[in-house]
Amino acid sequence: MMRVTIPGRGELVFNHLFLDMNGTLTLDGQLLPGVKERIEQLKSQLEVVLLTADTFGTGARVAEELGITLQKVSPEKGGKDKARLTASLRPEGVVAIGNGFNDCEMMEQALLSIAVIGPEGCCGSTLQHADIVVNNILDGLDLLLNPLRLVATLRN
Repeated sequence: MMRVTIPGRGELVFNHLFLDMNGTLTLDGQLLPGVKERIEQLKSQLEVVLLTADTFGTGARVAEELGITLQKVSPEKGGKDKARLTASLRPEGVVAIGNGFNDCEMMEQALLSIAVIGPEGCCGSTLQHADIVVNNILDGLDLLLNPLRLVATLRN
């Protein structure tokens, strides 16, 4: 569990971290450098879940390498799948990180949503649904590892 008090917004309590895979944690299905180490640190505070339509077929390997749960979503209705999973945990506080169009609905349901503009770019609609936008996944994960950065960015 992670707790962060944001002036003007109150206390946010997170139990789950939902991560999009392609374009967020990986490039062309390959894990980006530095991600594994940060996820390892976050696993002591959050249940980390990899959500992917598995475009490159590497989802199981990436989840295993990170030691996290894999949840495959439909290639056609993945956005709805991600939103449904997020909404089902709403009382428990989900942080959602992604970059694609199929992450928009998940971000709407999450207590905190972070859009990543990584090497694949980021869907414009995803930016509109995010609470915070970062240049890369490492910056996004570092926000959670250093919660005062969340306070500085989100305070009223």
